[in-house]
Amino acid sequence: MKRIYLFFFLYFSISCFFEDKSYLKIGTNVWPGYEPLYLARELGYLKNIPVHLVEYSSTSQVLRAYRNKMINGAALTLDETLLLKNYGFDPVIVLVMDISNGADVIIARKGINSVKDLKGKKIGVENTALGAYVLTRALERAGLSVSEVKIVPLEVDEHYKWFNKGKIDAVVTFEPVKSKLISVGGKVIFDSSQIPGEIVDVLVVERKYLQENPDVVKGLITGWFRAIDYMKKHKKEAYKVITKREHVSLKELEKAYGGMIIPDRKMNAELLYGSDPKLKKVALKLLKIMREKEILSSEKVDIKGMFYNSFPAGR
Repeated sequence: MKRIYLFFFLYFSISCFFEDKSYLKIGTNVWPGYEPLYLARELGYLKNIPVHLVEYSSTSQVLRAYRNKMINGAALTLDETLLLKNYGFDPVIVLVMDISNGADVIIARKGINSVKDLKGKKIGVENTALGAYVLTRALERAGLSVSEVKIVPLEVDEHYKWFNKGKIDAVVTFEPVKSKLISVGGKVIFDSSQIPGEIVDVLVVERKYLQENPDVVKGLITGWFRAIDYMKKHKKEAYKVITKREHVSLKELEKAYGGMIIPDRKMNAELLYGSDPKLKKVALKLLKIMREKEILSSEKVDIKGMFYNSFPAGR
C-alpha cells in the first residue's frame, strides 16, 4: 500500500512540476560546452531562479522533448534550432554557449585516411540536423554526395559500441566519445575547424516563456557568465566538477575545450545583439545549405526575431 501511495505522490509531484509554467525547463545532452550550466547550478548561482536542467542521453531526445513540450528551453546547435523553427516552434536564441573549432569530427577505422575513402562505406550518424550537416559538408568538400555512402542512424550513446565492434566504418561524433574512439584506433579524417564558425551551440528559450518570464532568463544568463568566470579563475576546481559529471579524464576534458571557443560577454554581444547580429549571417548560411540538402521540409523558416537582444549579455 505504501508503494502505491509513493507512486501516486511521485506521479502527482512530477505532473505538477511539468505543468508549472513559471519554471524554465532546459534540456541538454552530454557535451562539455554545456557544462557551465551545471557548474552554475553546483555553485549555487541558479539557487533562487526557477530553472531546472534536464539531461538526456542524446540531442535527438532533447529535440523530441522540446517537440512534446516537456521542456521550454534547450541547449542546441544552431542548425537544430532552425529545425525547431521548421517544426513550427518559436525558439529564441538567448546565449551563444560555444563555437566548435575541431570538437565535432568524423572518425574512421584503420585504412580509411580521408573523407574521399568513405565512398561505399557505412557511416554512423545521429539522426539530427548536426550529424547530417557535418557529414554533408565533409562529403561536399571531398567531391562526394550522401548517396555515395551508407548511412547508419545511431544515437550518440551507441557510437563507441558500434565502432568498436566493427559494425560501421566511420562515425560523425564529438567529445567525450571522440577521445574514446581514438583510444581504440580511430582516426580523425574531418573536423569542424575545416568549416569555421558553422557549428555553433546556443541556448534557446521558447518565445512565449521568454515574454512572460524575462527576469528568469536574465538570471540564468548571469549565472552562466558567473560560472565562466569561475572556470577561468578556479580552473582546477571547476574541471574536477566537470570531469566527474562527464565521466572523462582531465586530459580528455582539456582536449575537448581545446576544440571549441566559449564566447565571453563581449563576444556574445557581438554575435547576438544589435539590429544585424553576426550570428544572423551564420544562420542564413546554414539555412541556405539545409534547404539545398533538403534537411528542412519547409520553405517558410523565418529567422526574423530569433535573436534576443532585450538586455546586454550577462548584465
